[in-house]
Amino acid sequence: MDPTETLDADACYRALCAHDARFDGRFFTGVSSTGIYCRPVCRVRTPRRENCRFFVYAAQAEQAGFRPCLRCRPELAPAAQAWSLQDTSASLTRQAMRLLDDPEAWPLDTPGVGALAQRLGVSDRHLRRLFEQHLGVTPLQYLQTRRLLTAKQLLADTSLPVTRIAQLSGFASLRRFNAAFLAHYGLNPTGLRRAGAAGPADGPGIQLRLAWRPPYDVAALLGFLRTRQLQGVEQVGTEAGQPFYARTLRIASGPDTHQGWLVCRFDEARCQVLLRVSDSLGDVLPAVMRRVRAALDLDADPQAIQAVLGGMPEPAASQAGLRVPGGVDGFELAVRAVLGQQITVAAARTLAQRLVGQFGTAIDTPLPGLDRLFPDAATLAGADGEALGRLGIVRQRQAAITALARAVAEGRLSLQPGADVAATTAALRELPGIGDWTAQYIALRALRWPDAFPAGDVALHKALGLNDRRHAARQAEALAQAWRPWRGYALIRAWHSMGQTPPSSKEPA
Repeated sequence: MDPTETLDADACYRALCAHDARFDGRFFTGVSSTGIYCRPVCRVRTPRRENCRFFVYAAQAEQAGFRPCLRCRPELAPAAQAWSLQDTSASLTRQAMRLLDDPEAWPLDTPGVGALAQRLGVSDRHLRRLFEQHLGVTPLQYLQTRRLLTAKQLLADTSLPVTRIAQLSGFASLRRFNAAFLAHYGLNPTGLRRAGAAGPADGPGIQLRLAWRPPYDVAALLGFLRTRQLQGVEQVGTEAGQPFYARTLRIASGPDTHQGWLVCRFDEARCQVLLRVSDSLGDVLPAVMRRVRAALDLDADPQAIQAVLGGMPEPAASQAGLRVPGGVDGFELAVRAVLGQQITVAAARTLAQRLVGQFGTAIDTPLPGLDRLFPDAATLAGADGEALGRLGIVRQRQAAITALARAVAEGRLSLQPGADVAATTAALRELPGIGDWTAQYIALRALRWPDAFPAGDVALHKALGLNDRRHAARQAEALAQAWRPWRGYALIRAWHSMGQTPPSSKEPA
């Protein structure tokens, strides 16, 4: 939903009365008679229309004096996703919001607006004016709400100590955390923890819940991941009739590196992912949650996407539940994209499996079959070309992987959601062996740019019925203008309509 969009109060109230999950996270309802704000899916008695105020963002509701509902828990709602190629001021505001949403960018204590503005290339005064214009709150008020809602979820879902939750939520001290919680919510953090609120975890690790907006084609997303899964690193399956995705991962946080595992179980009836994370990742738990949301595309707004892509040829037009599969590690995804140039998915998986076997790290987990970590950037930056060649990786891809690894290891390249798309794709194209197809593919899946579009994709040309090989990319680019800003989702629909035809590029082998 665009920050500049004006909500239709009557339409919001109808969605509220229907408890329609398609609108979850697209707006929040403040109830003047209770002082509480809720998600549209809240199952409490529906308030009277004259007592309702509607807000696009939780920060707006809190700024207006409303406290989050303890029953529907606004912190579980999918994030509002808005994309535009026209309004530059709204785009800048959204970019700032994405940076403030990222726990990996949260320093201890409140960051200065000046630092954020400098990163975006504007003055702090201009940034404050944009937030006031589009959201009605300041950047720091928006950040405070994001931190407090993260803390609220950790308090409700886990048994982590309050002091640790304060640190994970970006507060420099327990005193400041308690003061902010009391000022915003009218109760102490410990007061929110009712008896048995967290409940026992289903197995080892820390368990949380993440919501999505329907429709969500879980089978299609897991099918995409299953055909690419690496033995020892990932696992897709079903247990007790419930589909799951499990994997190992590492996250660097300052000078420290944390490694562990996670399991995602899909509760389709409740439109939720039940996320279980190893205790070893507890110190980066908010970052894990955000990465999982991105990897599973839980914040997508199918209604907004379908409004644009419903005009695609069938069967793509009817595939509203398809999501863009991402990854929890942008560097891993980028390496696998390089390995997949001009070969089938099965062949790319074989090469990636050999890379994991040669350069990956062993890890102990309680999950049978998960015992390896994908090699990190520092390891592959120092990999010998001869060793890579013995794995069957041709010289050009050896050079691409080494250059990519060095750029990431040295901090010259960030491959996570929130990175500047134009600058990142330009930097990728400057690396040897990486052309536009690979850069666009990485932008789509690692940077989560919904308008990424590798126009030279051969499978896309087949799906669109473009038989003129010489001008197919140009024709695809022209045809896709009607699908902006959701061309990435159009690409996924085109691939799926071909029966999961493996992506391929025109980049030189």
